[in-house]
Amino acid sequence: MAETVKSKQVLLKNYIDGPPKESDFEINYTTVSLKVPEGAENGVVLRNLYLSCDAYLCFLMQGPRSTRGDTFPGWPLGSPIKGFGVSEVVDSRNPKFSKGDLVWGETLWQEYTYLPEQRFLVKIEHKDVPLSYYTGLFGMSGLSAYVGFFEVCKPKKGETVFISAASGAVGQLVGQFAKLTGCYVVGSAGSKQKVDILVNELGFDGAFNYKEEEKDLGAALKRYFPDGIDIDFENVGGKTLDAVLPLMKMHGRISVCGVISQYNLSVRDAMENVAFVLYRRLTMKGWQVLDYMHLYPEFIEFVLPHVRENRIKYVEDIVDLDRSPEAFAGIYSGRNVGKQVIKVARD
Repeated sequence: MAETVKSKQVLLKNYIDGPPKESDFEINYTTVSLKVPEGAENGVVLRNLYLSCDAYLCFLMQGPRSTRGDTFPGWPLGSPIKGFGVSEVVDSRNPKFSKGDLVWGETLWQEYTYLPEQRFLVKIEHKDVPLSYYTGLFGMSGLSAYVGFFEVCKPKKGETVFISAASGAVGQLVGQFAKLTGCYVVGSAGSKQKVDILVNELGFDGAFNYKEEEKDLGAALKRYFPDGIDIDFENVGGKTLDAVLPLMKMHGRISVCGVISQYNLSVRDAMENVAFVLYRRLTMKGWQVLDYMHLYPEFIEFVLPHVRENRIKYVEDIVDLDRSPEAFAGIYSGRNVGKQVIKVARD
């Protein structure tokens, strides 16, 4: 009989209705075999080290009533949470992976995961950087920042860039990419601590606490962009995006990476300034990073030297698996500082 192990896991207990709560999740245990079953030609068993805690997962937790469409097929109650993570291969019948390999890609929120098939799993070649970075900087968050800024916005030196939710997993990288390009960069965040990090640690030209400016976001933006905004990297949507639109310059570009303010609303915010898309000849594009996976090698070639030379920094907020329900709920209240990462085991 194959050796088995007891594996702690995080389950979806309740469908999310409104902002997610810790009580929507349950910590439980399952049993996982440490050997791939005979006949499972591509199966792998993983020991998870780090898990990526991402806002988009809420789409998969909203149940049959969700308006997400077919883009995000949901999970049944009692299912383990699925996402991206960093893992060690314990056993493999897939010729691409061997025991002891470090990988990043799709996995389950549990200590050990058996995957009979892998839609997305990448062997980690560069191990001279923190492994946790493959949940963010060298993972989907980093590629999202690269694609959303360089491919969608086509920035030019000297342009003005605004980033909402700028201290998050993606925004903090977009700001640093923009500075490397020679742009003027300002971001919004939800606390003084986050604002200080953006300016004093990550090199933004300016930042403001949107919670202190909610009565007139437009006035706050006008202070930092008296001559207008060339590029808006949008992570929040709703009232923030509506305040940005009148300040966009002619032929400005808006990259819609996320709209976290709208994900869990039963009635979404009305937009008053959409006409400026026409008036200013704006280009506004929504996109999904999975459509750009072919650019991952190009992205790594670009970003890795900057990280090694400390020209790009990355802020992480790491918690243990037992605190993952709290961490996920905290993303929507802005409790996290930087990329939210769940640590499962020692690497």
